[in-house]
Amino acid sequence: MIDHISVGVGDLKRARQFYDRVLSVLGYQRVHDIDIPGEGVVGHGYGWHGQAVFWIGQPQKNDRVANRAGGNHVAFRAATRKAVRAFHRAVLKAGGKDNGKPGLRPHYHANYYGAFAFDPDGNKIEACCHHPE
Repeated sequence: MIDHISVGVGDLKRARQFYDRVLSVLGYQRVHDIDIPGEGVVGHGYGWHGQAVFWIGQPQKNDRVANRAGGNHVAFRAATRKAVRAFHRAVLKAGGKDNGKPGLRPHYHANYYGAFAFDPDGNKIEACCHHPE
């Protein structure tokens, strides 16, 4: 159900050092670094077997549109891109607000397809699919 959770941090280097140490005692490791050309490294993903499920990052640099209200959010896993689009439509019909229309986010990886939204209380939510169409 949950694909990943992201939290925004003020000092990425300090946060990376903290989570590298703290999460390693639980058997997790840093498995991804987001390096955006012209921005540098702006985020780190932790997990196992190459799959990051907990992310830290500088929210305004990762994705300015989707993170305009800060960096904390929960992403729900979708089986298909069609399901991501259906999620986005359902959010809008149920009283949520758009925070990033469905589409590819290649700065995450080549097949990352997501849609970002705010629920009625302003919480940031996302649906994402990691598979090609």
